[in-house]
Amino acid sequence: MTLLSGITTLIYLIASIFYLVSMIGKRPQAGGIGRWFLLGGIILHATCFGVRHSVTGGTPVTSLHESLAFFAWCLILLFLLLDLRFHLSVMGAFAAPSAFLLMIASALSPDIVVQIDPVLQSWLFPVHIIFAFLGNAAFALSFGAGVMYLLQNRMLKSKRFTGIYQLLPSLDTLDKVNYTCLSVGFPLMTLGIISGAFWANIAWGSYWSWDPKETWALLTWLLYAVLLHGRLTVGWRGRRAAIFSIIAFVFLLFTFLGVNLLLGGYHTFEAFSAL
Repeated sequence: MTLLSGITTLIYLIASIFYLVSMIGKRPQAGGIGRWFLLGGIILHATCFGVRHSVTGGTPVTSLHESLAFFAWCLILLFLLLDLRFHLSVMGAFAAPSAFLLMIASALSPDIVVQIDPVLQSWLFPVHIIFAFLGNAAFALSFGAGVMYLLQNRMLKSKRFTGIYQLLPSLDTLDKVNYTCLSVGFPLMTLGIISGAFWANIAWGSYWSWDPKETWALLTWLLYAVLLHGRLTVGWRGRRAAIFSIIAFVFLLFTFLGVNLLLGGYHTFEAFSAL
């Protein structure tokens, strides 16, 4: 299992190199090779989850080690789907290294098996996890597009065109990518929260307990709801939408990691076996 995970991490590193060569060296064919490596990587990565499930008997997303690895898989999966529409190798230069770093962080985290309390055993657990993590991955790509938009916009306004200017897509394309990721991530996050509420009601007899992670997840959801509402009704585009997506993603990161590690509650990784 450790060997498969290590090979997957290496594949993500190789894909990162090809995407960076494609972007910096202006060699589109390198991006195509990187895409094939990522495709092979997520297949092998899925195999890792299958093996771990067969060994532990549970959904392999109950520890920090497992969660970081699953986040990496979701990020690559959504990037490949996004790439089918926009054909943006430059986004691969963000997604592939991000997945590689997540896998490194996962490898450095304690590789422990956390048993879920029988009270929490439900088919809603994997459903909740899949929706939540896919939503997070979509917002991560929205964040990447937002950062690229601000870089491109700043160079256009200052009329100081560095080498990266020629590498980035147009502002219009980056704004479309940002909106596409937002429109995909928001319903996924919403379904994640709803399925989590039903799961909580089955386990604890209450849909909502104002646990720290629930509170921060609701706050993050509200931020993305405001952003989506602004884009659909007020016409927020471009720089404002990019900045808002970056701010919202910072809240999301705190919800994903900070709450688990700092604030405690039912959603800390240790709590799955302590209840």
